[in-house]
Parts: sequence; structure tokens; C-alpha cells
Amino acid sequence: MNSRKNDTVNDRLATAAKSKEAMLERFRARPGPDDPALIEQQAARKAISDARDARNAERKAAREAEAARLAAEKAAAREAKIALEAEKAAEAAAAARRAAALPAEQKAARDARYAARQARRR
Repeated sequence: MNSRKNDTVNDRLATAAKSKEAMLERFRARPGPDDPALIEQQAARKAISDARDARNAERKAAREAEAARLAAEKAAAREAKIALEAEKAAEAAAAARRAAALPAEQKAARDARYAARQARRR
């Protein structure tokens, strides 16, 4: 409301009443809840919201699938590591058995050579 020099109280009251009436008219001119344009806007918003929810669900499913795949890969890697460690342990045990049996084999070979030598002399 602009202040004018020669406005009287009655002029200011009339201007305020006109302003209030204009605001009331703008309020009454708004579409009601059963307006087809408003219903169409709400339907469009609902469709957008549903599409967003579907995209979010797809992303969540993809993240969960990726997490499951990574967990499976980690489990497979752990199993492979355990199998490799078991194989190394088996190889080490076989090597230890061979190392333990080697002196006995060498002694048996030595004894056989000695017995052969003694048999040739007799």
C-alpha cells in the first residue's frame, strides 16, 4: 500500500477492503479438489513417484546382488586359499616322510652292498 500525501483514513480503509476482496477472489478462483486438471497433476505426480520407487528398488536389488556376488567371490577365494594351504601341508608332510625315510633307505642300500661284498668273498 503506497502512502499518498492527500489520502484520508476513509481512502486507506477502502483501499485495504479492495485489497482483501481481491485476495478473497483469488482464493475462490483456485481449482477445487475435484478439478480435472488438479486430478491429472496428482496422477502425474503419483506416476513419477511410482517410477522413482521402482528405480530405487531396482538399484537396491542390483546392490544386493553385487554384494552377494562379492561375498561369494570372497568365500571362493577363502576356500581356494584353504585348499592351497592343505595341499602345501600335505606336500610338506610327504617331504618330511621322505626325509625321514631317506637315512633308512641309505642304510639299507649300504647294508645290501656290504652283504653283497661279503657274499662275493665267501
